[in-house]
Amino acid sequence: MNPLLTSRALNRATLDRQLLLSRAELPVTDVVERVGGLQAQTPHTWYTGLWNRIEGFRAAEASALLESRALVRLALQRSTIHLVTARDCLAMRPLLQVVTERMTRSTFVRKLGDVDLAELAAYGRELVEAEPMTFAALGRALAERWPGEDPHALSQVVRWLVPLVQVPPRGLWGRSGPIAHTSAESWLGFEAPAMTPAELVTRYLRAFGPATVMDAQTWSGLTRLGEVVESMDLVRFRDERGRTLYDLPDAERPSPETPAPVRLMYDFDNLFLSHADRSRVITEAGFAALGDFMGTNVMPRVILVDGVTAGDWTVTRAGKVSTLGVHQWTPIKDLDAVAEEGLRLLEFLAPGDKHEISVFDGPSKS
Repeated sequence: MNPLLTSRALNRATLDRQLLLSRAELPVTDVVERVGGLQAQTPHTWYTGLWNRIEGFRAAEASALLESRALVRLALQRSTIHLVTARDCLAMRPLLQVVTERMTRSTFVRKLGDVDLAELAAYGRELVEAEPMTFAALGRALAERWPGEDPHALSQVVRWLVPLVQVPPRGLWGRSGPIAHTSAESWLGFEAPAMTPAELVTRYLRAFGPATVMDAQTWSGLTRLGEVVESMDLVRFRDERGRTLYDLPDAERPSPETPAPVRLMYDFDNLFLSHADRSRVITEAGFAALGDFMGTNVMPRVILVDGVTAGDWTVTRAGKVSTLGVHQWTPIKDLDAVAEEGLRLLEFLAPGDKHEISVFDGPSKS
């Protein structure tokens, strides 16, 4: 029988791989690759995700990497916008394109008439490589070529067929801009071999393991990974429900008694989105508080205490005073530790302001 890993053991292993047990002294690009990319559909909140993981993190450094094209934001896992390195962008996208294809075919291709998809892809690529375009502008330009067709459907089919990155100033720290796109190939100017499914599973387990096959499929959006996993040299465990967990033979699995510091997570942190069974980090009270949000484009910013969900946080600003609201879902024993981390976060988010902490009972949505 495979050895048992308790929920607490899984919690500590995952937090360790996500660099949430202790901040790493590593370059930003190394951290982004190590954690499997950061979900970044919002232009700026992912900076807090890096702040949680990197000792002495400076937002300007990550912003400069986005501007220099060492980091990019594009649709990858689950067809959602992720922040990844240039190398991972080119390596992951061919393998994950099928995830976007499934959604696009069922939602948008059926809205088009006799549009030749190869011709649409070629013309769409030509347009965005001549000048980065928003989807609205791209749709209008495509509709001039295919009058009578749905402009939004045309642009979304190009999103599937052509790897599109969001270009700065969108996503730069302290700045923003239109959601304009160009092709990854033209933006980055080099080629990289595509990942194999086994390489992608390896990256997943290094970032989120030990995990089940369904966990890996939830993170990536891919299907039929069971045969891939079974072909790999992996060690096997079982969880408290008897499910088989897979892991890399050389992966570290910390003691379940390893202390887990308070962390104030950003809204779409992959820690909460990358397992079919999220109970390794989300408590019953957490599921109740998050229930109305899961699967939507609005998520609370979760507080972790002892490695699991304990509440959420908000920031309000009045004049030159920034206040971090601690919304406890159940009574938090060590509010002092939460307040200390909250003040450190305010120093990062609003360095010139006076900082205050307020504590509330119940989720922030109530």
